[in-house]
Amino acid sequence: MDKFDRIFQLHSILANRRTPIDVDSLMARLECSRATLYRIVQSMKDYLNAPIEFDSDRGGFIYKRVPGDESYELPGLWFSPAELQSLAVMQRILRDLGGGLLAEQVSAITKHLNQLVQHRRLNLGEAAARIRFPGVASRTAGEAFQVAASATLQRRKLWFEYHSRGSNRQSERTVSPQRLTHYREAWYLDAWDEENNELRTFSLDRLRRTKVLEDAALDLPDADLDNHYASAYGIFGGKADKIAVLRFSAERARWVADEAWHPQQQGKSLQDGRYELRIPYRDSRELVMDIMRHGSHVEVIEPAALRDEVHKQLAAAARQYS
Repeated sequence: MDKFDRIFQLHSILANRRTPIDVDSLMARLECSRATLYRIVQSMKDYLNAPIEFDSDRGGFIYKRVPGDESYELPGLWFSPAELQSLAVMQRILRDLGGGLLAEQVSAITKHLNQLVQHRRLNLGEAAARIRFPGVASRTAGEAFQVAASATLQRRKLWFEYHSRGSNRQSERTVSPQRLTHYREAWYLDAWDEENNELRTFSLDRLRRTKVLEDAALDLPDADLDNHYASAYGIFGGKADKIAVLRFSAERARWVADEAWHPQQQGKSLQDGRYELRIPYRDSRELVMDIMRHGSHVEVIEPAALRDEVHKQLAAAARQYS
């Protein structure tokens, strides 16, 4: 019998009694020592707010009952599908951070989550094997995550060498870290770039020779960060200044109509079964990639510059097979 079994059994015993039950009887029924019994009782009081008290006059434990109050019940330990998914995601993130900056701090949490998942009373025994989050095209942040996380949490400036994939150029940067973001199987650092005097986003797997500086980082208000990074489509940020109008085929509409591309998107079904989606954006790079994965099932209506960009990409792709 493990800790969870004893908690459930002790609750069942006390919930069905109106008189105290002595320690020896509880030890026998829970198949445990006196020390274990008192640890179980203390855990229920500390973490589950159980109204257990020891009646010294009658020499036993009992649930304290207040007239007019409902009887005490254990907090719900069953999970909804959404909560179960969140639990599995949390376990995966903690596992992915293993050996990183937070490994020691989260080890105790990981242990308790594993106990919950594995315990048969919670009906989660199959969670680890049956719920999958395959990492598609994931990129490992490596040691840069530890240093960037340290600077972000300690509110210190960060220096690093950065190799940009887009321009294939390498540069030195001094930044004030603002947030770490996990997006599409990769880690990014949102930071104030001193050289360019603006907010930038850096892929952690492209950071080299990272160093936490002694200088205090510049702190930007959360509202400013949200306005910059949540306004436009994708990871690149910046305040949206354009609206993409996309029309999807009737067949693809059955999927796209249920997808969230952007918090401020607007969508409507057309009479012929197609679906029109409007998305605010600034930098077209990520948006173009997402448009192209729908191939012939989507048409860019406007703006003309975005339509032309997608047309050129599709034409270049077609030439590969001509």
